[in-house]
Amino acid sequence: MRTPARYMRLITWRSLATAATAALMATLLTPAVAHSAPRESTPVYSYDNAVRESVWVDTGLDGDSDGRTDRVAVDIVRPSEPAQQGRKVPVIMDASPYYSCCGRGNESQRKTYDADGNVVQMPLYYDNYFVPRGYAFVAVDLAGTNRSDGCVDVGGRSDVQSAKAVVDWLNGRGTGYTSRTGDTKAKAGWTNGRTGMIGKSYDGTIANGVAATGVEGLETIVPIAAISSWYDYYFAKGAPLYDSGPEWLSDYVESPDARARCAAVQQKIVDGAPRTGDWTTFWTERDYVKDVRKVDASVFVIHGMQDLNVRPKHFGQWWDGLAKNGVDRKIWLSQTGHVDPFDFRRAAWADTLHRWFDHELLGYDNGVDDEPMADMERAPDQWATSTVWPPRSTDTVKLRPAKGEQAGVGTLGLRTGKGTETFTEDPGQDETDWAAEIDRSTSAKAGFTSRPLTRDVRLSGSSKVTVTATPTTTSAHLSAVLVDLGPDTIRDYAAAGEGITTLTERTCWGPSTTGDSSCFRETAARTTDVEYTVFSRGWADLGNHSSATQGEPLTPGKAYTITLDLHASDHVVPKGHRLALIVAGTDQGLIDPPSTTPTLTLDLSRTSAAVPLVGGSAAFARATSGSSYITPDAILDGVGEPRATHRVPEGGAG
Repeated sequence: MRTPARYMRLITWRSLATAATAALMATLLTPAVAHSAPRESTPVYSYDNAVRESVWVDTGLDGDSDGRTDRVAVDIVRPSEPAQQGRKVPVIMDASPYYSCCGRGNESQRKTYDADGNVVQMPLYYDNYFVPRGYAFVAVDLAGTNRSDGCVDVGGRSDVQSAKAVVDWLNGRGTGYTSRTGDTKAKAGWTNGRTGMIGKSYDGTIANGVAATGVEGLETIVPIAAISSWYDYYFAKGAPLYDSGPEWLSDYVESPDARARCAAVQQKIVDGAPRTGDWTTFWTERDYVKDVRKVDASVFVIHGMQDLNVRPKHFGQWWDGLAKNGVDRKIWLSQTGHVDPFDFRRAAWADTLHRWFDHELLGYDNGVDDEPMADMERAPDQWATSTVWPPRSTDTVKLRPAKGEQAGVGTLGLRTGKGTETFTEDPGQDETDWAAEIDRSTSAKAGFTSRPLTRDVRLSGSSKVTVTATPTTTSAHLSAVLVDLGPDTIRDYAAAGEGITTLTERTCWGPSTTGDSSCFRETAARTTDVEYTVFSRGWADLGNHSSATQGEPLTPGKAYTITLDLHASDHVVPKGHRLALIVAGTDQGLIDPPSTTPTLTLDLSRTSAAVPLVGGSAAFARATSGSSYITPDAILDGVGEPRATHRVPEGGAG
């Protein structure tokens, strides 16, 4: 729920919006339909005649220490007719560091400009689709990128202020100029200030960061595969997830002239993000979860459950914080890796996003807020819905490993196990090697499996694995994964495309101009047949056993207890399959190995997995005991039937 003041503002605004829209539509529609309140914005404005302009907004910061406050470049495409008629429009905004260096979308589109410096091509389809429907589209170059002043600070104050300052300017609280260095001011008199931010990856991350400031005028955000805490992008409880730090990313996205003037900022990034994995004030500044209580905007989250770039932990902890604070929210979870929904569910995405923005920015009562909260991809292009997410009957259940007949091949159930299991660090193996050998005794992992299930079991949310381990060396890394053991056809998230194949045909999403086409290459699900599916993962440095913020050397032969945070997911383990927990060392390719080669001994009586099971422990007990009794809290509580994706693009192929 929104705060009372926000709620009253929204009700008041909706009343005004309805009246204003009705007056507009009366001039466009026949008398028979002019009296009904609109439920959907329609493309009544000219895209070809849209206003295209650039403004430089003052951030109030001097990141590059040149003695003047930094200005960020803001490229705008907006319909010309509303301003001519004295009406104001809302804004859809994408703030990005990628508009020049790397491009946006599946086709890596960059901004292009005419001889006067006005934007010709806006990447992606947002301007083509939404400007004719009465929205302005605003694309912001983060400080230090493309045509902006300042320096990239990788999710810090400068990055976030780059976009927040624009929201302030759109609401009459900031200062904009018609040029990068001139004194002629630019006003945003054409907008009502109501802004929705959207973007994938870094762009969506900035949307999270701006929302966490509580800035007035930001009505909604749509973060796609977005980071919620930058520490969790680079580390997992002390274990490094990449062989480089944020200094590489800042150097990658900065404009050439920014690199020349931002050496001091670059050094601050290096110093603030040590490769030890210790938490510093650098990470505190870039932790948006700690400020989630300030979020006043509604949030529509989209994430791939197999995203190994921005891992699903990011959406899980962000979502949990939003829920705790009563934020209006919606979520889509796909089987893909790091992929935009435009490229895995295009028609449904364009329709849903359209209705979401109409509801949140135009105030239309179109029912999108009454629809199921969550859409989850159960199989390639097969989607189910959940009334709330996670379902109300979800409960945290402790599953416990126990010894089996072979070393390292144990069982998983509700009873506490006894004894120990041992494995040795093998940085040449990964989760796929461990899962493929789940029923064989191997030195690199300890695996534990449930009985074959007699009914489906659904896990919905974030899991934790608590491990008590005794190392033989002074340092050790741990991995824990949850596995669905059984045959299936899934999106091939590990292949190029991360679950999609890009086709040659194009579909069009709005009108085009000579320099900005609305037609994009279609995609199809890239699938693979598997015998097992790893659906949740987590890692840690055992040296962080007593502190999530600082590691320490281990004492060989001493037992340590640590809890690994596993990624959020929504996965159904089907009847006949088994659920498995695997504990091992370094996961090749996902975390860097330690400097030693430890052997670790697990104390099974003090090792467990806390998993979010729909239906709780009773559901797991029924599924592993063979009982045919079904309680009212059935395992698919709140879930609609899977449905196929239908593709009905606007304008057809182009």
